[in-house]
Amino acid sequence: MALVLTALLQNGAKCVGKTVMDELAFGITGENKHYGTPINPKVQSNIPGGSSSGSAVAVAAEFVDFALGTDTIGCIRIPASFCGILGFRPSHRAVSTIGLIPHSQSLDTIVNGCCLRKRSRQLCPSRFPLLLLISSNVDFKGWFARDPSVLHRVGHVLLKVKAVEPKRERRLVFADDLFQLSKVTKQKTVYVVSKAIEKLSGYQPPQHINFSQYVASNVPSLKAFGQNSTNLQYGISALKALSSVMVSLQSYEFKTNHEEWVKNVKPRLGPEISHRVLAAINTKYENVKVLYKVGTEMRAALQSLLKDDGILVIPTIVDPPPKLNSMKDYSTEFHDRACAVLSIASMSGGCQACVPLGNDAGCPVSVSFVSYHGADKFLLDAVLDMYASLQDQVSIASKSAPLPDVNGNMDASQW
Repeated sequence: MALVLTALLQNGAKCVGKTVMDELAFGITGENKHYGTPINPKVQSNIPGGSSSGSAVAVAAEFVDFALGTDTIGCIRIPASFCGILGFRPSHRAVSTIGLIPHSQSLDTIVNGCCLRKRSRQLCPSRFPLLLLISSNVDFKGWFARDPSVLHRVGHVLLKVKAVEPKRERRLVFADDLFQLSKVTKQKTVYVVSKAIEKLSGYQPPQHINFSQYVASNVPSLKAFGQNSTNLQYGISALKALSSVMVSLQSYEFKTNHEEWVKNVKPRLGPEISHRVLAAINTKYENVKVLYKVGTEMRAALQSLLKDDGILVIPTIVDPPPKLNSMKDYSTEFHDRACAVLSIASMSGGCQACVPLGNDAGCPVSVSFVSYHGADKFLLDAVLDMYASLQDQVSIASKSAPLPDVNGNMDASQW
């Protein structure tokens, strides 16, 4: 049994079953040809997001208290956002992967999800009177939650952190250029977060940055993957290159780990997953060392920006959940735009918390808080501290007159 499961069970969790996900954890939609697509409880006509779709849906629908999932290039963060729940991707290798099957070991992390019920508070306050559901297929790399205290408690078990540490001041850094990409107005994201921390102690005045330009200046190896951009004022070319490196690294390591199995077994896969798997297996990879060098530089760049008190604020994903069975119409555009923001934590190895912030046009909205590698407890503490104030501001914003939309959204032609 994987050590992550043993740790949770020893702390009072009860495993009640397994659920479905994208085949081989190779998709981000949550759709599954063989077992069907789990129904998104928040917007049933739209995809739940993946790959950990079943776990996210089980948590959002309150079937279980928490559920383990997988996150390599965003497969906890996307369904957490689309299903309107909390999600946490820990720092790379912060949680043991012993007993697990690797997908892409340079990007893989352990994840979970939870839904705290009132009865759970009374059963075992120091341990885990919670129901556990796990995604099938591969390794576990993060966690979901409906309640921040459960997100926090599960993190303490999996990360093996000290229960009490001195509180540090927190400094939020807003990636303004990434919110420009989002189709959700800043009133429901940046404004909500800014107002929430005004009412809390221990937070420095927020800072704002063009994060893509920062990456371009501080990750020099990305120049080898540069792309001509028609929209340089948004500085997105660097993140497009970073996401390209992320996908290449995922594919290269998947091929290294599973080429023999794929060729011998010849698994029957859904069309999109089959295309991705075959592309990974059949590609000849050159200059692999540069892919790893980008990751090293990206980790150093994020550490330099955030130091020991910083938290980067970004949109979890820049598009709303697409309609079911519609991905053929804009799969590439959706995938590329998603990977641009998802690549930040994946390539830096940092930790990321996805926090729901109400709805927009009938679909869940979220933001993400990203911190440097190893800052998991610092980030979990911050989410626990901010959550109630964030939800208060969501309620206030929903009743306020809309502000002018200054996001300046990018259209599909710019991707």
